[in-house]
Amino acid sequence: MPQAARKSGLLMYLIAFPMLLIPFAIYNMIAFLLDFDFHQIVFSVPLLSGHRMNVSTGDVLVLLGVLLLYGEILKSTRFSSKAIMDHVLSIILFIAMIVEFIVAEKAATSTFLILTALSFVDVVGGFTITIRTAQRDVTFEGPEGRMAGGA
Repeated sequence: MPQAARKSGLLMYLIAFPMLLIPFAIYNMIAFLLDFDFHQIVFSVPLLSGHRMNVSTGDVLVLLGVLLLYGEILKSTRFSSKAIMDHVLSIILFIAMIVEFIVAEKAATSTFLILTALSFVDVVGGFTITIRTAQRDVTFEGPEGRMAGGA
């Protein structure tokens, strides 16, 4: 039983991990360590029109970010102390991305700008959903101990 509790605790800490850190880290590895171009074609998709749609490294990274943003929005629907930590970490990530975009020359790309915008949506959307969820959880009782509103 203690091992199950340990695994559950580890899972909870991973839930507070901002998932948009993954594309941010991948971007930095590609840009700074590999010195790779984000316009490099990774694969192409054949279309019914007979044309082929080229998908670049930057496109794949943005798609990964959009998918992870969906996971972040799902995580923000829960209300707990871990959700607050998740929001704090998301804000720190967003600030780091803004600073890197302004300061680092290799981060001045449209791919990084879109990843930064996704981080902004994560921060604002996460707080909005958490506040709306918390408002629904509030109940008021009348002086007789009954629910207000005639229930």
